[in-house]
Amino acid sequence: MTERKETWVAQGQAGAVDCVVEWPEGPVQGWALVLHPHPLHGGARDNKVVTTISRTCLAHGLVTVRPNFRGVGASEGSFDHARGETADMLQLVEQFRAAYPQACVGHWVLAGFSFGTSVAAQLYSALQGGHQPDAVILAGPAVERFKFRDIALPDHTVLIHGEADEVVPLAEAMEFARAHNLPVTVIPDASHFFHGKLLTLKTLVQLRLRAL
Repeated sequence: MTERKETWVAQGQAGAVDCVVEWPEGPVQGWALVLHPHPLHGGARDNKVVTTISRTCLAHGLVTVRPNFRGVGASEGSFDHARGETADMLQLVEQFRAAYPQACVGHWVLAGFSFGTSVAAQLYSALQGGHQPDAVILAGPAVERFKFRDIALPDHTVLIHGEADEVVPLAEAMEFARAHNLPVTVIPDASHFFHGKLLTLKTLVQLRLRAL
């Protein structure tokens, strides 16, 4: 299979959720849902951190899905502080499984950056039974800032944070990790957007994917 990119539109509670779906060059090993940062601060699916995580998943044989949250690009609705966005992603997961069953036979990776980590964490917590992801990767976690429900994350959750994060201070990430008994990988001198540190971020994501 040659690599290809296509547009796919899911239906969320507020209407259309505009997504990009990318297919790996080789055999499909599963799929990854990668969620972007704050929509009101320029966050979109083409964010460099999001695309770095997505390309890394793609290289590991995962079909990648990058949606735009409400009010971004062609996605309908308006910003809803993670509540509506999480509800939209719950619907997207079920619709993706139905539309792309061939992508869902392997591993499922759930990843988010900044605001996207809050949606990812609450999405994971809302999923029941065997539909939960095999891996959760949260970069620049801002989960508590948009929390509206109890959160339960797996022990294998990967938290990656920049030492010099100017948006979500390291102390905030450590407090979240402490509350959930999770380790944190801190990238020295990295800012919130991991400027100049994207290769390090890529390596950390690769390590988690290789462990699947």
